Amino acid sequence: MWKKIVFSLLLVISATAGFFVAKAQTVFFDTLNQVNRDYDTVLENVDLSGIKVNSDSDIVNILVIGNDYREESNYSAAGLTDTMIIATMDLKHNTLKTTSLMRDLYVEIPGYGYSKLNAANSYGGIELLYKTIATNFNIELDGYVEIGFDAFVDVVDAVGGVEVEVTESEAEYLNTTNYIKPKKYRNVKVGKQTLNGAQALGYCRIRKSGTTVNGLRDDYGRTWRQRTVINAVFDKVKALPKTEWIQIANKLLKNVTTDLSNDKIISYIMDVVSMGTTTIHQLQIPISGYYRSGGKDEFSVGSCLVMTDGVNSTLDTSANAEALNSFIFDYNGKNNFTYGTFENEEE
Repeated sequence: MWKKIVFSLLLVISATAGFFVAKAQTVFFDTLNQVNRDYDTVLENVDLSGIKVNSDSDIVNILVIGNDYREESNYSAAGLTDTMIIATMDLKHNTLKTTSLMRDLYVEIPGYGYSKLNAANSYGGIELLYKTIATNFNIELDGYVEIGFDAFVDVVDAVGGVEVEVTESEAEYLNTTNYIKPKKYRNVKVGKQTLNGAQALGYCRIRKSGTTVNGLRDDYGRTWRQRTVINAVFDKVKALPKTEWIQIANKLLKNVTTDLSNDKIISYIMDVVSMGTTTIHQLQIPISGYYRSGGKDEFSVGSCLVMTDGVNSTLDTSANAEALNSFIFDYNGKNNFTYGTFENEEE
């Protein structure tokens, strides 16, 4: 059973800052102190010598992850990162961005050869996951946030649920499997509706079955559902009275682990508030036209996504790395981002 799901820490608690840092600073610090700190895995201490990485002092990249820790006995895949999203705060172009990295990407894991991206954490923890992302995509990260699924359920319930449009195949799957717990909530309907926390979690877990309203299946559909629900929650938070924001933060942060200090979090929060934007631009890696499916007979890791140069079918990560870097460092949010045809319009 999938145990953790992404929720963008900075994008949610940034709404709290404008009201509480100014008027209730002590309360705000007490809230931040609920975060679990793991200073043994500070990303800035990871040795990236010999790896070319790009960075910009006006652009902050936070890795937001969800891990597949299961309680079942004899489960051999503990530690697989079920969800990996790079949350970007771009002060240069005044934009917020999120990039989903597909879990089944076939990549080089330093010291372990080639495998699926979601295996890196189980091999060597968050440090190796970061090193793997840097090796294959040339991106420097400024920190990480790991979110517990309990926080996701609590926050969705705290904002009164989220409205999504459910297809017939999705509804059938949710009502006939254990993806929604407890069982009494397995009454999802077809069409637009408000899902509670348990239902929204189940909706975001769908992977093998069910097609989204825009025709996506498998992990493409799953990551689209996750980003859709994240944005819906964020919109609901913005609409709530400011007096309720700190209560939501309290529900979220007790299930968060990070290498970011309170001072760093507050600095990032104030930067987000000063930007004055709440629009989130999205990208998914691999990008369309620059990958192929890898079969079980071809790779020992089983079915996977093989990145290509868009012409040949051989493994080549350069196009996807270039697209990711262009989106993070150059894209200004004015037009739809399309790799190969994107032209950045300067103000």
